[in-house]
Amino acid sequence: MSIKEGDKIPNVTLHIMGEKGPQPITTDELFAGKKVVLFAVPGAFTPGCSVTHLPGYVVQADKIKAKGVDAIVCVAVNDAFVMDAWGKSQNAEELTLVADGNGQLTKALGLELDAEGYGMGMRSKRYAMILEDGVVNYLGIDDKEIKASAAETVLEKL
Repeated sequence: MSIKEGDKIPNVTLHIMGEKGPQPITTDELFAGKKVVLFAVPGAFTPGCSVTHLPGYVVQADKIKAKGVDAIVCVAVNDAFVMDAWGKSQNAEELTLVADGNGQLTKALGLELDAEGYGMGMRSKRYAMILEDGVVNYLGIDDKEIKASAAETVLEKL
């Protein structure tokens, strides 16, 4: 069963790139007491994610944060090294790129995507959430096109 609006994000451990390499960070650390836009992509460096989805948040970051958002977090079922390199290649300094390398968050949210047919294994569905203190106020999940999870849509929902 998938997470829905009004639910609290489960507390799981993810990873971000630190000065000395990958470092653990919990969802509580990321979301507790904050207003956060969280969006997920099926994979770093993939075409839709690199050409449209992440760049939309890079371009709209200032407008999103002007709506009282403390952080914009991008998550993918990739490792912290890949997420760090992808963020740097996309000039995503205003965003926090987080690795869900083992898919713990993705599974806990019920938002898995079977991408075995593409040789990618289990990944995350493409989605965006607006969270306040870890509670989902908006959830937009995309199947084909990037619409419900696009930065412009999230900006309208804020």
